[in-house]
Amino acid sequence: MMMDVDRFRRLPLLGILRGIAAADVQPLVEAVVEAGLEAIEITMNTAGAPSLIRSMVSEADGRLMVGAGTVLSIADLDAALEAGAGFIVMPTLVAEVAERCRAAHVPVFPGALTPQEILGASRAGATMVKVFPASCFGPAYFREIKGPFGGIELLACGGVSADNLAAYFASGASAAAFGGSVFRTEWLAERRYRRISEEVRKLVRACRAARP
Repeated sequence: MMMDVDRFRRLPLLGILRGIAAADVQPLVEAVVEAGLEAIEITMNTAGAPSLIRSMVSEADGRLMVGAGTVLSIADLDAALEAGAGFIVMPTLVAEVAERCRAAHVPVFPGALTPQEILGASRAGATMVKVFPASCFGPAYFREIKGPFGGIELLACGGVSADNLAAYFASGASAAAFGGSVFRTEWLAERRYRRISEEVRKLVRACRAARP
């Protein structure tokens, strides 16, 4: 199912899953759906990522928009789309991937950090530009970037938490992403899905409060 970008804009919060196992898929879907999350990606450098994406799409059954992250090549893109990924995320701009997504009307979120990179990603057809790693400069950087680039939607990624989410939105971010701080390796290993759900719920609540 292709991402409904308008739906994402209503709750612009993206979960990032990296290094999960097949056994995690069903309980993770239930945990994050219960917490109110509506968009999640599985990174393509996770072992068996296409199979995991296909399984998550099936388990979610429309309750979650499922995409692929760390897409660094056309081969990654083809595998992700064949598995049912509804949007594509990159840590940087891979021009040929962005071009293919734009031609196929696939929502795409390329990564960038500097003003030049942000402008380049936007011109390449980004749905939103993923500012990564956002924690390097913090929310104040978004305020500065939005000065010249007011029309470019920015997604904050890296170091985002329930405590600083409001500051990112107040400074001009249109969306935010979170990953290892919530989907912790030890919690997954211990099958502490309830704890993960609680942390996701905090982020969802903070997101809704920051964008009334």
